[in-house]
Amino acid sequence: MVNKNHDFLKKLLATFKVETGEHIKALTAGLLALEKTPAAGERMQIVEAIFREAHSLKGAARAVNMTEIEALCRSLESVFAAWQRNEVSPSAELFDLLHQTVDGLSLLLASTDSDRATPDKDLVRELSENLEKALRESLLAAEQKTPEKRGQEASVIPRATPSQLPMDEGTVAPETVRIATTKLDAVLLQAEELLAAKLVTGRHAAEIRETSAALAGWKREWAKIQPEVGTIRRAFEKNGRDGAAGNERFTKTLEFLSWNHHAITEIDNKLAALERSAGQDHRMLGAMVDGLLVDMKRVLMLPFGSILETFPSLVRNLSRDQGKEVELLVEGGEIEVDRRILEEMKDPLTHLVRNCFDHGIEKLEEREKKQKPRRGTIRIAITQKNGGKMEVLISDDGRGIDLGKVRSSALRLGLITEQEAETLNDQEALSLVFRSGVSTSPMITDLSGRGLGLAIVREKAEKLGGAVAVESRVSAGTAFYVVLPLTIATFRGIPVRVGKDLFVLPSAQVERVARAEKRVIKTVENRETIEVNGQTVSLVHLGDVLELPRKTPTEDSRDTILVVLITHAEQRIAFIIDEVLDEQEVLVKGLGKQLSRVRNVAGATVLATRELAPILNVSDLLKSAVKASSARIRPAAAPFAEEKAKRKSLLVVEDSITARSLLKSILEAAGYEVKTAVDGVDGFTQLRSGEFDIVVSDVDMPRMSGFDLTAKIRAEKRVSDLPVVLVTALESREDRERGIDVGANAYIVKSSFDQSNLLEVIRRLI
Repeated sequence: MVNKNHDFLKKLLATFKVETGEHIKALTAGLLALEKTPAAGERMQIVEAIFREAHSLKGAARAVNMTEIEALCRSLESVFAAWQRNEVSPSAELFDLLHQTVDGLSLLLASTDSDRATPDKDLVRELSENLEKALRESLLAAEQKTPEKRGQEASVIPRATPSQLPMDEGTVAPETVRIATTKLDAVLLQAEELLAAKLVTGRHAAEIRETSAALAGWKREWAKIQPEVGTIRRAFEKNGRDGAAGNERFTKTLEFLSWNHHAITEIDNKLAALERSAGQDHRMLGAMVDGLLVDMKRVLMLPFGSILETFPSLVRNLSRDQGKEVELLVEGGEIEVDRRILEEMKDPLTHLVRNCFDHGIEKLEEREKKQKPRRGTIRIAITQKNGGKMEVLISDDGRGIDLGKVRSSALRLGLITEQEAETLNDQEALSLVFRSGVSTSPMITDLSGRGLGLAIVREKAEKLGGAVAVESRVSAGTAFYVVLPLTIATFRGIPVRVGKDLFVLPSAQVERVARAEKRVIKTVENRETIEVNGQTVSLVHLGDVLELPRKTPTEDSRDTILVVLITHAEQRIAFIIDEVLDEQEVLVKGLGKQLSRVRNVAGATVLATRELAPILNVSDLLKSAVKASSARIRPAAAPFAEEKAKRKSLLVVEDSITARSLLKSILEAAGYEVKTAVDGVDGFTQLRSGEFDIVVSDVDMPRMSGFDLTAKIRAEKRVSDLPVVLVTALESREDRERGIDVGANAYIVKSSFDQSNLLEVIRRLI
């Protein structure tokens, strides 16, 4: 009996927590609305509504013996009752005290165990005494007014009837029921598992169609030969009467062919019926699974504004603490989003709002000097995009981001070099704010300065398949754009094969898949590149990025490569793969707590073929690709390079005697036969009279530059296919693009010169 009572009280307390949370949200929203409502009549309607919330919460607390919450609600009722009688004058101090009391209710709700006596009672006593003091002071001030004036003021204030009061958002409508989200999650998980069954039935239907197609091919061939078989039978029956044994064997053969035709026809008929049945089953199951998934996702979708309920209070408290006046505007909060996405993004969005408040909005005196409104504005706008996406804009009208401080912070952390700091354009510098540790705050506070928040924001968004971007203008403000999916769990994916391994790439990030000839691959600064739609992009082997063993040269003897171009956050990289499969719907499965964060992997899925395949994390993949592309290009070929090098002849074209001697010694030490030229004219003269396997040339030279030399080589028929490597101090993007345009196979900048890079490029080219 004791256990039954205990279980009942436990369930009752759990229900009370949910109800109290709704009442507290309504009280907070009501107080914030009161501060913004100047009209007395509208204020009294709001007071009436929050009065009822406090009264309902008091009754619920009494039912579960939560005496501290009951006592605080009683104190709130006293203030609201006096407000209704026009005996309380609203003030900033009173609103501060009321907000503190509601926050106290939240603290009391968080500690619902039986051993909370002393701390909670002290809190209740302090808050209650403060409310009573404020009420006495207001009543004393009201007594100083004439009775006539009080009566006149009271007479013009309309009293709202219950039917006139707006229904609170937290009120549960009669047609709704309350159910634990864990139960809904379990049902959704089972519904998502049905997607695998849908994919498998689709695959089975496709396999039956393929078998039917194969039989159709057999039938066509049989139709061609069947008349000949009949002709042979008739001829044999007419002329083959001699030789009984041979006649019997041939007759049996003809009878088998006839029987085979009828048997195959019967199988074909049954297979056709099975194909129709499998197709119907797949369509029916597919429709049921799709409908169930859509309905379940709708059940678990919540208005985006549900995670923003505490933000107005957060901004208000920060304003009081920091001495700023800031208004929070929210637009599009009614857009419904998967609850799991909201839970993941609540903390990142909170950080963005704090970031706008602390780094963006100026102090009052600074805003006045800039002739800005005293009250700053932080805006959160949610808009729905095509393709099941949404965009969350968090912006402020503050000072903007100081790019000089961003560069200095990144330089101090070693994220960029001094040369890079000088050459970065504004957008590239602005993107550094998402790097861990980068901060423009002059000191670390409890609000900001550690430089971790924005990095976490980007990581969270990318983990959900989204992206983050930022725009900023000095003295005009900053805007963060967070693009997220409306739902998670399923998406369109493209399975690709590397060697024997299968991986899945999100279709949304795959720009195109194409086959290209190996000869179009070029090298810039020891990085392989390929031209796509007139733009040069980096080229890497997906297997290298994932650290899989590379094929040996004998295994990879094809003249073409299969390339998948991936785009993410304005970054484009081409990956070499071995095979691409048909695009299909993919169910994302987590890797478990033990593998919660695996580089390059976002999850796993079971394909329609029932093969298990990792789902690749595109953001990680591009970062890993940048590192992999700067590594040695073809380490697998290195063991054969030394023997091959001894048979090759190189021409070094360099006007500096020091650089010319250095290159000559490096290449001769590697086993190459090296000849030198002092400039482009000398080099081209030697090319016309000698035989060389490759040219290594400087760019900035007298009489003929390396660019002009390369162009002349490409125009000369005898040496037009000769590989050319440009080694130069010119490192601008324009110079590199010009090198590619004139036909250079590789472009190595001297400031980052590494002899192993040069040797590796030469080995690959010859």
